[in-house]
Amino acid sequence: MVSGALQVAGLLIGGIGMIGTFAVTGMPQWRVSAFIEHNIIVFETIWEGLWMHCIRQANIRMQCKVYDSVLALSADLQASRGLMCAGSALSSLAFLVAAVGMKCTRCRQSSWPAKGYILLTAGLLFILSGAITLIPVCWVANTIIKDFYNPAVNVAQKRELGEALYLGWVAAFCLLAAGAIFCCFCHCCEKTRSYGYSAPPHYPLHSQHLHRTTESSYSRSQYV
Repeated sequence: MVSGALQVAGLLIGGIGMIGTFAVTGMPQWRVSAFIEHNIIVFETIWEGLWMHCIRQANIRMQCKVYDSVLALSADLQASRGLMCAGSALSSLAFLVAAVGMKCTRCRQSSWPAKGYILLTAGLLFILSGAITLIPVCWVANTIIKDFYNPAVNVAQKRELGEALYLGWVAAFCLLAAGAIFCCFCHCCEKTRSYGYSAPPHYPLHSQHLHRTTESSYSRSQYV
């Protein structure tokens, strides 16, 4: 009962992380315009994402345009495109593998040890996807913070951390947590099975007494 609930919790957390990864990949709020010093045009907000940049005016109208070329992006955004796509694909694969390896899922000719290895594979995939998702989010955040405190950068070009970065951290944490749950669950089950196999057999007292009586009678017949 507890093992089934733990598997369901890991699958739900992994599903939340997977959906968050897809949302972060498509959101344009990676970089948001900063209102500092002379840049006080508060009725216009600029968003920069992996695929497009948007201009929102006075919370009424928003215009978005897809980037004309990948080369127009900075190095961190170019790398983030590939990493986020890879993280989304791996999180989807991990979710499917975990769903197949669930205890409540029935497959033909499937045993519990085989499903344990399937869940272990899903856990490793979740951890890998979480790490891949975490790299571009931290990379872009580090670039934004460095440019924000760099006096050589023009004030109009300085940006702040967008909502997509915060959601990316949450999604990466959910993926890592789901992977840790599945890996720890498989490790604990493996230890339990190995302990059960190595335990010596216990015979009832009546069987032991009968076995000793048989041995003593056999030894007496030899001496006679």
